[in-house]
Amino acid sequence: MAMQGEIGYPSALTAKNWGFYDVLFKGKPLLLGRPLGSYVMENVLFKISFPAEFHAQTAVECALRLHDTVRNRLDQIDRVVITTQESAIRIIDKSGPLHNPADRDHCIQYMTAVGLIFGELTADHYEDAVARDPRIDALRGKMLCVEDPAYSTDYLDPQKRSIANAVQVFFKDGTSSKKIAVEYPIGHRRRRAEGMPLLVKKFAANLASRFAPQQCDAILRLCADPDTLAATPVDKFTDMFALQP
Repeated sequence: MAMQGEIGYPSALTAKNWGFYDVLFKGKPLLLGRPLGSYVMENVLFKISFPAEFHAQTAVECALRLHDTVRNRLDQIDRVVITTQESAIRIIDKSGPLHNPADRDHCIQYMTAVGLIFGELTADHYEDAVARDPRIDALRGKMLCVEDPAYSTDYLDPQKRSIANAVQVFFKDGTSSKKIAVEYPIGHRRRRAEGMPLLVKKFAANLASRFAPQQCDAILRLCADPDTLAATPVDKFTDMFALQP
């Protein structure tokens, strides 16, 4: 609307009594942390590899890397240490019963346990049939979350916005796995080159779950051609996603 000349409401912020400044900021002006621009779009986090709450994405990646090391030694595990950020401890560090899939995908211990045990994490792993596997809760009970202050600092750094986690498994015989650390999840800006082919593959797979091959191909071809896509009217683009009779 602004690009088409719509003037909007020039006093929405500054109007006495009813403007945002008076109502929400006690009369003080809004201060921006950075100039308005493209920061948000450039830093979009794509959830590509795992259907997991983002603070645990890298923990799951660590767990998958450790799967071959621990899968035949699950009964020999003494403890699992998850090194993480303050936000993860505050939001998804959970003990006790987990009542449904939403509860489970907001528990860093559950997601890490699934990765260690099964070597993968899909939406099906949050369902009751998998959650009843006694190995998951047994492993959750051996997990300890500890904060690394550097991880917390880098999480809040606008130039980094890392979501780091590390996982290390300790066995009853005194041995341990390597401490596997991952700073940025696969969908992070700093892993775009690695993530984009996987994102396109996920997009194609989801299209194929709903549409006929010819319709999928048309959508994929258009999305792969930025110039043609930019010139396509919005209504024509959205029409492509309607189920064909």
